Amino acid sequence: MFNYTIRRLALAVPTLLFISLIIFLVVTLAPSDPTANLPLSIPSEVRQQIREALGLGEPVHIRYLLWLEQFFWNEPRHLLEEAFGWNLGAGDEPRILSWQTRSPVVDLILERLPQTLWVVGSAYVVGVLIALPIGIISAYRQYSWFDQLGTFISMIGFSVPTFFTGVLLIVIFSVKLGWFPSIYDTTHKVTDFSSFMFQVRQMVMPVSVLALYNAAQISRFMRASMLDNLNQDYVRTARAKGLTERVVVLIHVLRNSLIPVVTVIALGVPTVFGGAIITEQVFKVNGLGQLLIIAIQGGDVPTVQTLTFIFAVLIVLFNLIADILYGILDPRIRYD
Repeated sequence: MFNYTIRRLALAVPTLLFISLIIFLVVTLAPSDPTANLPLSIPSEVRQQIREALGLGEPVHIRYLLWLEQFFWNEPRHLLEEAFGWNLGAGDEPRILSWQTRSPVVDLILERLPQTLWVVGSAYVVGVLIALPIGIISAYRQYSWFDQLGTFISMIGFSVPTFFTGVLLIVIFSVKLGWFPSIYDTTHKVTDFSSFMFQVRQMVMPVSVLALYNAAQISRFMRASMLDNLNQDYVRTARAKGLTERVVVLIHVLRNSLIPVVTVIALGVPTVFGGAIITEQVFKVNGLGQLLIIAIQGGDVPTVQTLTFIFAVLIVLFNLIADILYGILDPRIRYD
């Protein structure tokens, strides 16, 4: 397992470099001008000086190499110095700056990351915790009323778009009943029990919208995987040996059924860090999804490049984690 992990990490390096090149070229070659929003009275010479100050006067391959150096070398050193007070010689080394705010992009991401993790992360955890038991019970009691109800709710959660569900909840529970706030207050800080309860109240609706969508997808995978394993020969053998039904289902069948579901769950984790773009727009959550939308609308190339590449890194990382979990869940899988 250790040798396999090392090989996968070594393979991830050229993979990420290739992905970074594609992202950089696609975003860079897109028609965008950092001086487009400036007043028309500014002379063209001044506009050209601004472009050169932003590094746009260099050839594309030089800009790509500088961006890689900033992302993998300068930014980590700055983060370590800020977090632990170490002196790594980062000093005034150039960082990836936003064209809109002239602030380091990584600082903007870290500023918005807690809001995204609070809402989207909680929704994903709640969705997984709901989906797994629903999928298990639906498969074990196939075609029962519980299975029919779970299938109906899952189809609704998976087919109805989140922007419709979000607006519907706002109309019912915020406008009509007044139970929950319609807009997420990102400036709110938890200091006591009352402020904690307000935080919970404002999280209920966005978390419910995203949890319903996540649970609908994962529960279907869990049900299909359980049904496939319940009809296997090893299940009949386990029952013939006199094992209790609880042990057969929850130990033998569930462990093997989780293998394909782990892939779905692991590949869904990067979306947590990416933010739920539509839901964050509906509830005004000042998270990473909204940051990406603002950057795209404003032509902020460095922010779009950095955010997109971070998402790619997370996908590659959680792919590796999913493969490692396969060997833990199924001892028959060997990588060495």
